[in-house]
Order: sequence, then structure tokens, then C-alpha cells
Amino acid sequence: MSFYTTKSPVTITCHKRLAPYLEQEVKELGFEVEETFITGVHLFATMNDCIKLNLNLRCGSQVLYSLKQFTAENADDIYNNAVKLPWEEILPEDGYFSITSNVMNDTINNSMFANLRVKDAIVDRMRDKTGKRPSTGAELTGAVIHLFWKNETAELFIDTSGDSLARHGYRKIPGRAPMLEALAASTILASQWDRKSPFVNPMCGSGTLAIEAALIATNTRPGLFRTNYAFMHLIGYDDEVYAKEMDILDEQIQELPGLKIIASDYSEVAIANARKNAIAAGVVKMIEFQKCDFADTTVPEGEKGVMFVNPEYGDRLGEETELEETYARIGDFMKQKCKGYYGYVFTGNLDLAKKIGLKAKRRIEFYNSTIDCRLLEYELYEGTRKVVKETDI
Repeated sequence: MSFYTTKSPVTITCHKRLAPYLEQEVKELGFEVEETFITGVHLFATMNDCIKLNLNLRCGSQVLYSLKQFTAENADDIYNNAVKLPWEEILPEDGYFSITSNVMNDTINNSMFANLRVKDAIVDRMRDKTGKRPSTGAELTGAVIHLFWKNETAELFIDTSGDSLARHGYRKIPGRAPMLEALAASTILASQWDRKSPFVNPMCGSGTLAIEAALIATNTRPGLFRTNYAFMHLIGYDDEVYAKEMDILDEQIQELPGLKIIASDYSEVAIANARKNAIAAGVVKMIEFQKCDFADTTVPEGEKGVMFVNPEYGDRLGEETELEETYARIGDFMKQKCKGYYGYVFTGNLDLAKKIGLKAKRRIEFYNSTIDCRLLEYELYEGTRKVVKETDI
């Protein structure tokens, strides 16, 4: 199959509520988006295009290249359709592949059975055509085939990514309750930050927000931190195409010596871990780390930057009352030290957010894992403009 230069339907998946930012990224890369849905986008692209997408996307999870869509009432239909595909032209006979799936069909109560039928079809076909068969397993270290099966509609894809793109590969020490890199990048893209003015990140934890800000500002792409993708394990893979895309990634990095990114945390361990992650991402020299209470974080004066904080949400009993004071202090910090800035508070607890005492200009919906969250945007005026109190978050 000449899928490296032949366009096919491609689905790029992402976590819930990240699709608008994924769409923005895909369009900026020069692709036309056919449809945007709640967990991804559809477009037409070649396998070589998929290589480019994998290396560049910050907000996506998997880049899926469609092989065949068909009707399937049961698992036998899955097998019968899968066995007709020319797997001997896709998978090396001495290679390794995995099966993943998203199954919503009443005849199946365990998606692993559907995976098994796809695996059987591939192995049977390759034994018949070549006399050999690849190895298989659960680790996503080789080629990956993905089955999407909803009701009676099924589709088989080459998952060109393998491990999720949502983890960008630089974070060595995640810290406590870390924000997923794709989520952090999406929240920054959702903000008013111009990528030139100061980015101030109190309560930085493992440093993900500050690091993603530095990577976005310098146009440093996630592909620079990863060396293995599923597309590398297919017949016909041309390392020169990958090498050219990597050269482009290197060439498009921008130097911004005057950019101010400040990350603070009261925990010495958190600051040490954030610094190690920043070293791994190659941006440690761009970030000023401060060990201090968030209210003592340096906010450059006379600038119109962004203050971005991700406080705790208070999931455990008794925590919420303790955090009320913290959220009130965040409001005081923004009013007193962040004049002229945009303030952003990412939280999964809107009752606590009311304690901030300011009216949010925008409330942007996100999920952090399964927690319904909001990115609250505050325009923090300079001078004596009347402060509008928050009454309805």
C-alpha cells in the first residue's frame, strides 16, 4: 500500500474539551480540518503528513490513519473484514505490533475479545501470505493497529503515534497531581498571552505550565523530546522523511532572550523537581524559579503579562474550608500585584473560586482527568477602575 503518499481519512484524537485548541494547531500546520468533534478532529492526509502531525502537535493524543470502514454486527464480522486487508504490505513479518480499540457494541462485553479477533485476522493473513507472523503484545513500542467499533459501524486504523502524544516526553518527575502536558498547553493557548510579555506562574508544582509556556513561546515542538513512534515500525517507512521533519523542528525554534517566565512554589522539593524538568525540556535558562509563598511571587511592573495559577481543588474532606483562605488570597494577590495583567485561575472547584472575589471575564471549560474544570480569566485593570465582585461563577 502506498499510504505514505496516498491521502486517507485521518482522525486525531484528544482529551475532552481540547478539540478547539487541537483544531487551531492542525490549521496552523497548513491542514484543512473536515470536522471537529468533542474528542478530536477529522481531516484527509497521507502517512507522511501523519509524521509531521505527530512531531508538532501539543494538544493531541493519537493520529489515526484509516484503512477501512465497514459494517460489523459481531466479532466474526470484525475478523472477516480485517483478514481481507493486505497486512503483509503494512507490517514487517519479523516485527512487533499491538492492538488497541474503542468498542461500543452490545455483542461485546470485553473489548479485549475484539482486539483478539483483529490480532487473529492479521496473524492468519500474514501466515497465509508469507509463512511467517510478527510478534504481538500490549506494549505500544512497535506498530499499532486501532479498532473503532460503535454499534454496527467499525473502522480499522493504523495508529501512527503509539504512546499518547498528550505526554510530551520531557517531564521526568511529575510531582503531586501534575497537569497533563496537553492540557497545560491547551489552557495557555486558550489564554490572552502574546508569548512575548511576562508569564508568571505561582504554585508551579512540577513546573508544567511554565515549561509549556517556554516551549510555546520559542516554538519548540514535542517531537524533539521523543525518539519512538508507531509509524517507524511499518513497511516502507523512510527515515529521511522523519529526519527532514526533525530538521524543520530544529530550524523553527526562536530565541527570546528578553522573555520573562517566573515560576514559584513554597515547596523546596517542588522547585527542585520543576527545575529538573525544565532542564530536560531545555528551557531552564528561560525560567526564573522562586521558592516563596505565592503572594510573594515577583510580578514585573509596567508590563501587560499573564498570571496563571492552578491551585488545589480540595477533593478531600476538610480541605475545602482550609482552601477558602487561599482562594481569597489569590484574589488579593491579583488585585494588589497584578494590575494591568490578565489573571488566570484553573480550578475544579467553582465554590472555592467564588472566594476570589472578582468577576471572571471568561469561564473556559476543561476537564482535568474526570474533574469538570474552568479556566477563569480576569482582566486586572490598572488605575482606579471599579472592581466588580464575583456573584455568579
